[in-house]
Order: sequence, then C-alpha cells, then structure tokens
Amino acid sequence: MTDDLIDSGVRDGRGRLVTLTAITDDNWRAVADVVPRDDQREFVPPSAARYLLLSSREGVWHSLGICADEAVVGHVMWGFDPDDGAHWVGGLLVDAARQGEGVGRAALTVLLAWLEAKPDFVRARLSYRPENAAARKLYASLGFVELDLVEDDEVVAELVR
Repeated sequence: MTDDLIDSGVRDGRGRLVTLTAITDDNWRAVADVVPRDDQREFVPPSAARYLLLSSREGVWHSLGICADEAVVGHVMWGFDPDDGAHWVGGLLVDAARQGEGVGRAALTVLLAWLEAKPDFVRARLSYRPENAAARKLYASLGFVELDLVEDDEVVAELVR
C-alpha cells in the first residue's frame, strides 16, 4: 500500500510536522476515534471508523492516519480509478479538537505530493457536497477545479498538474 510514513516536510499552522502513516495494529484505534465537529456531521460520518471499514472491506480505498508531530489527529484515504485514470482523495477527517490549525491543508499537501510522485499519476480528483463551503474553499485554494460532474450528490473537482 504505502511506505510506513509519508513525510514531505510540511508543517501545520502551529508548526507541527504533518505526516501520513499506514494504519497499523498500534494506531488503528486512535485513527478510528477521530471525530468531526458536530456541525460537520451532515458532510462526514460521526467517526473515522467508517472510513477504516470502507478501506478494509471494499478494497478500493487505502486509509492513512494523519499525524501532527507524532499524535494522530485525522484520517484521509486515497484510491485509483482505472476507468478515469484518476487518483481519488476521500475520507478527509480532522479531529474536532485539531480543526482550524491547518492540519487538513497540510495533510492534503503531503498526500498530493506523494500521489504526484507515482509513475502512473495523471490527475487527482475528489468530491464534496456543494453546500460544504469550507471544503470547497480548501480544495479550490489547493488548485482543484470543479468539473461539470456529480457523483453521489457530490461535486467532483480535479487537480491536473
């Protein structure tokens, strides 16, 4: 799946090193316990445990823990769709207590750098609910452009390098 640790030297707004780590016997519980703020539950599940199950049961997604310094603070997953040639980003969830610190932006920056280094990388895609203004703003600031494409009631955005 991945190296044990993905480190691009990116820091969050508090100066902590943000890395992505494989899900292991040592960290899966901490990742599963990541929860969003209450006002975000219309956009994401009540905990990252659902994303871990999707990764382990469906075989499409690959879950990664997000760490700030060495503490687990979130979850993100990625997958590859051979039908559209895109690497997809999904399941981004930063723990409620760590939001507003630049962790999500840093984690996406690390993930995108790692995906772009893959020999088969052509584009990255992700999707989000149109009314999720925070997600729309974050993804646009990283260079994602909305496509005229909707998947499961979510807007699809693409980053082409």
